Amino acid sequence: MKTFFILLPLLYLAGNVYIFIRGLQALGAAPIGIKIALSLIYWLGCLSLFGSFGIRAFACPVALARVVSLVGTGWLVFTLYMTIALVAVDLLRVFHLPCKQGFISSLILIICLLGYGYFHYKHPSTKVINRVINKQVDNGPDKLRVVAVSDVHLGYATNRKALEGYVRRINELRPDLVLIGGDLIDSNVTPLRQQRMDEELARINAPMGVYMVPGNHEYISGIEESARFIAQTPVVLLRDSVVRLPNGVQIAGRDDRSNRRRLPAERLIASTDPNRPVIVLDHQPYEPARIAEAGADLQFSGHTHHGQVWPLNWLTDRLFEVSYGEKTYGDRLAYVSSGLSLWGPPFRIGTDSEIVVFELTFKKQQGV
Repeated sequence: MKTFFILLPLLYLAGNVYIFIRGLQALGAAPIGIKIALSLIYWLGCLSLFGSFGIRAFACPVALARVVSLVGTGWLVFTLYMTIALVAVDLLRVFHLPCKQGFISSLILIICLLGYGYFHYKHPSTKVINRVINKQVDNGPDKLRVVAVSDVHLGYATNRKALEGYVRRINELRPDLVLIGGDLIDSNVTPLRQQRMDEELARINAPMGVYMVPGNHEYISGIEESARFIAQTPVVLLRDSVVRLPNGVQIAGRDDRSNRRRLPAERLIASTDPNRPVIVLDHQPYEPARIAEAGADLQFSGHTHHGQVWPLNWLTDRLFEVSYGEKTYGDRLAYVSSGLSLWGPPFRIGTDSEIVVFELTFKKQQGV
């Protein structure tokens, strides 16, 4: 892991040096003043990535932090795609295929691609899953509408205005129950307090409640500080605990695997009634088969973002048994969401931002 965190910045800087050299070549005989000005702008954008990580640890004006965060993390994806495009142009030249204005053409193409990725990110999809759970509920209707989201990453980039839109979308779906699969907070509780995001979270309308589990970013933000903020909202944080709803549906919330002393899935689920529906929330989807075998009728997870941008989704598909979507284990279902918002770069390319709606139907009560 240490090697990865050393190698990634080096690759990032190497990619930027390559793009910079190719850009200077494209400028040709342009006046030296223009070259200097564009060079300063370019390297300011490049180095803003490191600033975007540093600024998260400090209380600073929200507007400034948001700009630095969006530009810095966005530059990371720009570097990835611009490097790929320029390598492709150079390969064409190796094979003596004409490619005039390769740098300008690549730049226009990548800007258009990033524009699409930003638009796609800002317009989450709604995925509806109809599921029958062959268990009875105690009372009330035999149907339950559950709206589930994960990886909202509230902070400087996903600000209160974005949260307002998410809450509006959730409420328009008229949920009975709302579940949050972790990483509600990005990396610092300070911007949530600065923007009074607790007030917006309080506007989620779900008669049977709002429940969440911590993700790794609640731990990055400081788990105790995160828990204190969440306690100021109607959202109930589950950490290796089970809550039983009035209709008998049980929600088992696992603490994040950042806590190495968290309960094994079997011990947590053993505390539930196997004759009533069991929904398990587990942020990181490393054990879907094990959780299903332990007795979860439905597992909801997030964390992977499905890679956020191509081709990183190829990587998550190989790291996780289920990196996105649904997988059944007999009559039990595990679902891994690609997330509602994002960590870092504000783009969705080859993946979706999403809200998931589970339309659950339970076994009818005898005599009904």
